[in-house]
Amino acid sequence: MCGIVGYIGKRDVAPLLLEGLQRLEYRGYDSAGIAIHAKGAGKAAGGLKTAKAKGRVRELESRLPKRFAGSTGIAHTRWATHGAPTDENAHPHLDTEGRVAVVHNGIIDNAADLRARLTAEGVVFASETDTEVLAHLIGRSTAEKLEERVREALRHIEGTYGIAVLHADFPDRIVVARNGSPVVLGIGEHEMFVSSDVAALVSHTRQVVTLDDGEMATLKADDYRTYTTEGSRTTSAPETVEYAAESYDLGGHDTYMHKEISEQADAVDRALRGRIDDRFSTVHLGGLNLDAREARGVRRVKILGCGTSYHAGQIGAQMIEELARIPSDAEPASEFRYRDPVVDPDTLYVAVSQSGETYDVLAAVQELKRKGARVLGLVNVVGSAIARETDGGIYVHAGPEVCVVSTKCFTNMVVSFALLALHLGRIRDLSVADGKRIIDGLRKLPGQIDEILKGEEEIKKLSAAYADAKSMMFIGRVRGYPVAREASLKLKEVSYIHAEAYPASELKHGPLALIEPAMPTVAIVPDDDLLEKNRAALEEIKARSGRILAVAHQEQEKADHTIIVPKNEPELDPILMGIPLQLLAYHTALALGRDIDKPRNLAKSVTVE
Repeated sequence: MCGIVGYIGKRDVAPLLLEGLQRLEYRGYDSAGIAIHAKGAGKAAGGLKTAKAKGRVRELESRLPKRFAGSTGIAHTRWATHGAPTDENAHPHLDTEGRVAVVHNGIIDNAADLRARLTAEGVVFASETDTEVLAHLIGRSTAEKLEERVREALRHIEGTYGIAVLHADFPDRIVVARNGSPVVLGIGEHEMFVSSDVAALVSHTRQVVTLDDGEMATLKADDYRTYTTEGSRTTSAPETVEYAAESYDLGGHDTYMHKEISEQADAVDRALRGRIDDRFSTVHLGGLNLDAREARGVRRVKILGCGTSYHAGQIGAQMIEELARIPSDAEPASEFRYRDPVVDPDTLYVAVSQSGETYDVLAAVQELKRKGARVLGLVNVVGSAIARETDGGIYVHAGPEVCVVSTKCFTNMVVSFALLALHLGRIRDLSVADGKRIIDGLRKLPGQIDEILKGEEEIKKLSAAYADAKSMMFIGRVRGYPVAREASLKLKEVSYIHAEAYPASELKHGPLALIEPAMPTVAIVPDDDLLEKNRAALEEIKARSGRILAVAHQEQEKADHTIIVPKNEPELDPILMGIPLQLLAYHTALALGRDIDKPRNLAKSVTVE
């Protein structure tokens, strides 16, 4: 969940590392730090130079000494797990002699035991972190090569890690390793980079190598080599990153969240491009690696995700049931992997993750694969761990998403599920006419999204009417319920207003007790066969003096305010219903002065449990 960046070459390293940290700050922003090989560093020149600061990267930048020059270094921006955000707990962490520096993403599960053992041996710890044990283990090794010292230390580690290591005695290299937390090498001209995310690399190189779990690498200015933690050489050819540096810039917007909301029409168009087959009223999804006979043998679909991805999976499960008539459901991956689930050979599992590195989802995939299940991945990042470990899948092609709060990736996930549902449906019993109907609806989406976004000023005015709420209720029925859940999450994440989501049918079974004038309700009211049922729920709320904001295809008489959304096919309406509520969350947070791109306590890519 934190950000790592490193460089070895001929350029002044500190500005490069600071730039990389700023691009990675969405991954963690409690504290930040840098370690460099100072010019002339080595056995005769003493240890490494470090600078660390609690807070944002700008705090670190303001603390850098004037003389902080070097051409090799590593840096880190942290999301706290072990120990509060303090200068002492910021990475990099050093060994006792100050000759080893380590930056680390992940969690060392046996850190307490290792800490106790090292303390008994006389080691004095400078921080509360789990990472510091790694620095001491490496520093105490007497192996001849740095690679061997790191490998020896990792043998004692239980847990997840993406690490980068400097050693004062080995100024010509950076050693990195991965187990459950991403590490990406950037291949330049007489210079090498390392990061936990390509976002920190693309302004310098688009040639990257992604390490696998259990893999290490040594970076020197002119070359790199990869090998396993057991020492066997591996072959890792560079791949070209799809998106250029400009894709990670604000592009004239005040925040990444606003930029990414505004990009959704183009993002959906990208997800559809080249996939629609008009001749057979279906879609091409070649990456599934699932032929027609295998698809017809699927008896159940189980979708696994966390947070926003889980909500996308709930909508996806409904689409698959409706269009393909296959029993389907979604479950939080974080729960699934701990409840000893029955793995059915006739069930198709779909793992959903924006980053493709979400640890709970990845661990569920690994457990399913161990039990012989067929698992598809639905991810946004090409070459990510989930993409590599699944049997096939769908790239959602949302483009880089920098804001911690997901918007365009959620929309593209749901669109991708619509493609999967249509594909499975046409292989089974969905008619040509219904296939054409869904395709026509999919093609309308980009234009309808643009139409919704043109109403942003009205939604901004509405947000002022609800920004004073201490708590809000979100309701919807069937297709509308996961939309309500995602909208509730968005408001919580970015505005810090407490919000709850319930099926509208459950109101009278308890939640009505909460309704009062100070508790606004946001109701998802599509113009479908449940319209009158939803209107009855509005009547119940209004009878108890509750304020109502409806998201609907037509004006709702009982609502205080209605956001009108263009109508598509009933199965696709949830895609459009969620977009104005992204804007509502955004403008509510803006009115409250929140740090929109970096909400408190959250990080973009959750690579720890």
